[in-house]
Amino acid sequence: MRVSVPRRLRRRRSEGEGLGSGSTRCTATTSDKGGPEMSEPTGLTIFLFVLAAVLVLMACIKADRVRSWRESVNPSAPDLPDGAFVAGRIILVVMAVTCVVVGFQGLAVQDNGEWSDDELTSAVKGATRSLDGSFNYGDPLEEDAPADFDGEYARKVEQEVVEHGGGDAPQLGVDATSVGPAVSDQAQYRITANGADTAFCMDVKRTHDGYIETVAPGLSGDAAAVKLPRYTFTVSSRSGDC
Repeated sequence: MRVSVPRRLRRRRSEGEGLGSGSTRCTATTSDKGGPEMSEPTGLTIFLFVLAAVLVLMACIKADRVRSWRESVNPSAPDLPDGAFVAGRIILVVMAVTCVVVGFQGLAVQDNGEWSDDELTSAVKGATRSLDGSFNYGDPLEEDAPADFDGEYARKVEQEVVEHGGGDAPQLGVDATSVGPAVSDQAQYRITANGADTAFCMDVKRTHDGYIETVAPGLSGDAAAVKLPRYTFTVSSRSGDC
């Protein structure tokens, strides 16, 4: 079997230098799960609804009451025609409707940015199925190098959860935190998502299950022979903390 070997591998092999980890780097955007305090969109939405209610109450004030108040403040002020009150009420009602519409739009945006428990449950199950049995190739010069469970693999877990969230789930807000002692061939992740109350524990174990033989392009003879260590990942998950 022939597998393409990166140019940097050929260069480092010829120079006798070491290589970094052979795992594939995956990225995912994460954010901290919100605390019990009110989020900014929710606070703004409540303010808009309250403001709309105040504007409606102002529009309901009778014209005689306004005239009486103006006369007590400034007796010499000219009287306001009925048309001015009608125009004022229309403006206040339009402003109130605008506040309500913007408030509901804010609620929709906030809902689209948060995970539900069902969405996270389905996404973690899908990510577990995708990661279980997956494999990668290690560094032929450092085959005993530990896996980067705290960095690259954690980001891969987050990305897989986001990708299996479905069309209605947010595309961010997942956090896979490595817990427990640092071990070279196994790890545990506490998976949470913004808006979801449920947490999951994912167990990952890496097994060295052989080699793949290939050749480095551009080299010939024994110098071209390369044996890449193959690592298979066994992944399982369960609801609750680790």
